[in-house]
Amino acid sequence: MSKRLILSVGREFGSGGHAIAEGLAKRFSLEFYDSNLLEHIAERKNVSGEALKKYDERPRNRLFSRTVRGYSNSMQENVANLQFDALRAMAEEGKSFAIVGRCSESILKGYDGLVSIFVLGDWEAKRERIMRLYNLSPEEAEHMMSRKDWERKSYHNYYCKGKWGDSRNYDLSINSSRLGVEGTVDLLETYIRARMDA
Repeated sequence: MSKRLILSVGREFGSGGHAIAEGLAKRFSLEFYDSNLLEHIAERKNVSGEALKKYDERPRNRLFSRTVRGYSNSMQENVANLQFDALRAMAEEGKSFAIVGRCSESILKGYDGLVSIFVLGDWEAKRERIMRLYNLSPEEAEHMMSRKDWERKSYHNYYCKGKWGDSRNYDLSINSSRLGVEGTVDLLETYIRARMDA
C-alpha cells in the first residue's frame, strides 16, 4: 500500500462510527470530513453550508424529482454529486483524508491508499448511546435509529451498486459494541498500520 491514506468509514446510526473515524483521523493526522465537507464545498461555491446540510445523505425523493438530459432537479441528488465530485478531486490531488459515509467506499474505490471500514453495533448498545447523546426515551431512540439507518441505506443503495453495510463492499466490518469506541479505534489503528506497511 502507498503512504497515502484515504480512510472511508461507513456506519450504522448509534454505532459510534463518527467518533471512531474522528479518533483514527487524529492518530494518523488526517483531515477529517463528515457533514463539514459541505461547508468546504459551500465556501467554494459561495452558497450557504446550512442550506446544503438539509439534503446531506438524504435519499432522493423520486416522487418530486426528475432528470432531464443528465440534469436533476433533486436537491438531494445535486448535493450528493457535489460531495462525490469533491471526494474524487481530493483523491486525484493525492491527498490523505478520512471521510465518514457519503458512499465513499464506492466513490473512491480504485484510488491508492483507500482503506474502507463499516462500523456496526448491537441494537441495545446503539439505543443506549443514542438515548445518552440526544436525551431520548428508549422508544424515541429506537425510532431515530430506524429512521436514520433507513435514510442512509436508501441514500447509499440509490447511488452505489454494492449494498449498504454488506461486508463484501468494505475491507473490514467491525462491531463497536465489543470493544467500545476507544478499543475499536485501537484495533483499527493496528489494522491500518499493517495495511500501510504491506
